[in-house]
Amino acid sequence: QNLANTVWAFATAGINHPKLFEKVANHIVESDRLDRFDPQNLANTVWAFATAGINHPKLFEKVANHIVESDRLDRFDPQNLANTV
Repeated sequence: QNLANTVWAFATAGINHPKLFEKVANHIVESDRLDRFDPQNLANTVWAFATAGINHPKLFEKVANHIVESDRLDRFDPQNLANTV
């Protein structure tokens, strides 16, 4: 949640800090703890990257695969789903 909140705050404030976003993305990609992210945290994370204009294909692929493989899409409310897509 803290990682999601951090990148969300930067994106919401309109602050683009590529090194921070890259570190966060790499940490998430290398982590086996994506199951600790609830739907809102997943949505906020990918929303923040998209809003900040930061492209990190491995992060987006990992999040997408996690949602598909864990069959968690039904846990997303309409706002989370919209922010993720």
